[in-house]
Amino acid sequence: MVSESPDSPVARAQTFLLTHARPLERRLAEVVLTDEPRADAALAVLDILRGHRNADGGLGHALEPDARTPTSQPLAVDFALDVVVQVLDSPAGRLDEIRAACRSFADSLVHYLTSVTGEEGGVPIVLPSVAEHPRAAHWGDGRFAPGLNPTANLVTRLRRAGVSAGWLTAADAFCRDRIESLPALDGHSALNVLTYLAGAPDRAWARRHTEAVARQWERMPYFALYPSREYGVTPLEIAPRPDDPARALFPAAAVEAHLDALVAAQQPDGGWPLAWEPPGPAAELEWRGVLALRNAAVLAANGRA
Repeated sequence: MVSESPDSPVARAQTFLLTHARPLERRLAEVVLTDEPRADAALAVLDILRGHRNADGGLGHALEPDARTPTSQPLAVDFALDVVVQVLDSPAGRLDEIRAACRSFADSLVHYLTSVTGEEGGVPIVLPSVAEHPRAAHWGDGRFAPGLNPTANLVTRLRRAGVSAGWLTAADAFCRDRIESLPALDGHSALNVLTYLAGAPDRAWARRHTEAVARQWERMPYFALYPSREYGVTPLEIAPRPDDPARALFPAAAVEAHLDALVAAQQPDGGWPLAWEPPGPAAELEWRGVLALRNAAVLAANGRA
């Protein structure tokens, strides 16, 4: 998957990971930026995630770099489950041992999610305890109502990991009810909704609501259909691979423009800059490691290695 040229964008990103990133992203790179089923690295990734666990069964300790709190946060669980899905989608995910380990880890998070679920079945993205520690400005006082972000992601990723816990029934109903009413979405909520719809069993229902989301592109806050100086979710985050069905939601020219912009934005050290203000230098480096891995995977999958 990775280019043999040391000057390629992907090779430079790998160098950045080795020199700047935390162990989680370095080991995850061994799993996802290869054509080999790296079981050893995949198990190491799960071990690192367990290092962020608290006594309540949740995850914290700045797993999501913008929340420097040691306390458990739904945001951190969502971040961890995204990592689990990356492992499952890698060559290592074909191995029975790795699928079982991912399922076991994901299943262990359900007790915590149950404890922070609202009456209607949804989960808030962060809890007020996030405000007791350094955090990015967008987390404010930590008072967020349960929403599609992150509940739709959590449902989809737990199911992808093979979890069938009872918690999913109420959470799934929460997502369907919210999507049925489909308010105006921002880019992050749209990303959650489209992730959920991509795995929804009722494909006719999912297609109808996917089209409704796509009709909001032009007026959607925090979404950048074409490259922009403003912060926003991009088509490459929603459909990172050429064979992703969601690619059909975007003009081909928009996708190519974002790929060109991604290559152009790579910095001399091999990483990418952040489009927001992190809560400190550690968070900045950690996020740049996350972006380096994410962008390297996107460029490799799209023939830009």
